Amino acid sequence: MCGAAAAGFAQGVSGFAFSLVALSFWAWAVEPQLAAPMSVFGALAGQLTTLPWVWRGFDHRRLWPLLVGGLIGVPVGVVLLQWLDPTAFKFGLGVFLLIYCPLLLLLPADYRWQRGGRLADAVSGLVGGVLGGIGGMSGPVPTLWTTLRGWDKDTQRGVLQAFNIAMHVSTLTAYAFSGSITAQALTMFAWITPALLVPAILGVLLFRRLKAIAFRRIILSFLLLSGASLVWGSVAAWL
Repeated sequence: MCGAAAAGFAQGVSGFAFSLVALSFWAWAVEPQLAAPMSVFGALAGQLTTLPWVWRGFDHRRLWPLLVGGLIGVPVGVVLLQWLDPTAFKFGLGVFLLIYCPLLLLLPADYRWQRGGRLADAVSGLVGGVLGGIGGMSGPVPTLWTTLRGWDKDTQRGVLQAFNIAMHVSTLTAYAFSGSITAQALTMFAWITPALLVPAILGVLLFRRLKAIAFRRIILSFLLLSGASLVWGSVAAWL
């Protein structure tokens, strides 16, 4: 339950991060086939809980490219989950975050990448969908991309919240059809939901008080710490 509470707060502040934080706790005690649906469900519950506080930034024109790419990527991720080595996957994602996040932190706060357009947005959504299908981690790549693109704080949060909700719903649907949601998973859903709700609300209230530059730094710091946690957990599992 501590993992769900910590993940709920992190998601409330950042808009994603539930699975990354929760899995850093659950990887030691929960088998991957159970941890994946737990992290997706918990992320969805947290996103729905905090939605009223972030909806004002929603922009459907910016959502569509991400959403189309993500909906294509989710079933690919669900298929990959059946045979992918979860430890190697976490290690690879962690290394990526450890390399990419410091680079973004070193860029000027007002830097904006202008190239790629909606096609690049769709590709980031596709990668997010694949990662969402594997383990509910649909948020990190689109968050990194929209940060690089220089989206303002409220638009980024509103659009990505809607994107992540769509990804989590489609991922849970795919899990249900593939038989990944067992009676044990349903029991765990009931346990983690109350543990994450209040921390998620506290997190989103903190988000609303943050300045844009502080929010950017917190987002990238969350991702950097998540990357370190994933790498550490993977190396520990191999040892």
